[in-house]
Amino acid sequence: MITALQKKQGWYLVAIVLVALNLRPALAAIGPLLQGIQTDLLLSFSAASLLTTLPVLAMGLLSFVGFRLAAPLGLERTIGVALLLLAAATLLRFWSPSASLLIATALLAGIAIALIQTLMPAIIKARFAGKAPFMMGLYVTAIMAGAAIAAISTPLLADSLSWRHSLGHWGWLVLLALLLWLWAMRPSTEPACGQPAPPAFAWWRKARSWQLAVFFALGTSCYVSVLAWLAPYALELGYSARQAGLLLGFLTACEVVAGLLFPWWAAQRADRRPVIAVLCVLQLVGFSALALMPETALLLWVAFIGLGIGGIFPLAMIITMDHIDHPVQAGRLTAFVQGVGYIIAAFSPWLAGMLRDWLQSFTLAWLALAATSVLALWLGARFSVASYQQHYAPAEVGA
Repeated sequence: MITALQKKQGWYLVAIVLVALNLRPALAAIGPLLQGIQTDLLLSFSAASLLTTLPVLAMGLLSFVGFRLAAPLGLERTIGVALLLLAAATLLRFWSPSASLLIATALLAGIAIALIQTLMPAIIKARFAGKAPFMMGLYVTAIMAGAAIAAISTPLLADSLSWRHSLGHWGWLVLLALLLWLWAMRPSTEPACGQPAPPAFAWWRKARSWQLAVFFALGTSCYVSVLAWLAPYALELGYSARQAGLLLGFLTACEVVAGLLFPWWAAQRADRRPVIAVLCVLQLVGFSALALMPETALLLWVAFIGLGIGGIFPLAMIITMDHIDHPVQAGRLTAFVQGVGYIIAAFSPWLAGMLRDWLQSFTLAWLALAATSVLALWLGARFSVASYQQHYAPAEVGA
């Protein structure tokens, strides 16, 4: 028999998943339409990269102040406000007469997404306790599923609509998520669903905080760079806009599979390092082959990249939350890791765009991402279970 608590948690789950589905269409819908946007607004690849770079940079900067901004309203209400901002940013794309306004909507969307991503791990840790690793995997998988849906369906919408209308229609999905969120989540002015907040901690003083942040940055750099440039790369290889969108959708579908599979595998063992090693090797092979022999087995290389990225992203979050038991402190550490990580990762699409403008090729950009996979493999090997409390003793962090 389903208890009232289980029923309530079920609605929390549905609300969280629906919110997560809205955290990437603002970015993922751009790539398949980029050729038309560039032609219409006269954008270079470097300028077009701002449509991805600015939101990711906003995600990083806002992560540091997300909990402070949420203090007056509480976590759940603040996410509601952020969803309203995201809806406004997306719907404004119906009327984007210039590149500057389109870039402004990207920045506004990034601010909204940053608030949601900063606060959601603390809500998940508090509301789902022992199920938090599985829930984080599901939450991140839903984020990537949103990217997949946007990548596949946006170019299909563009067959009968303008690129502006194709981008703007994602606002209706945000409004639906906002309504369900307000209905399902009981607003709270306390920091983490009724638990008292422990004192703040200087996360930047710990070497492990920076290791986790760089690890997150490496995986996210791969993710946002592929999100920005895989579809344009496919267009350069001779694919149509619809085929390029489907290729990006295939990549994100692989990410969804990985987001379900690898967190489940990681949950079977306390030591997550073997899982991380497999994911880094998948990325290394995928990016190297994409750079050096893309036409031999393009779908296979894209699948390797999608599986690697799709697993690394949730594993980086899970590993971070593993270090600390208290939901608020785990959320604050996650916010620091995301803040630093997104700021670093924000520059990767821009650098890749500059390399493309200079060299007339994405080859060097893909090879650079392959190199980040080697560094992530080295960092991941350091995250042993025994090292968690060595770096964050409960008494020291006030948890």
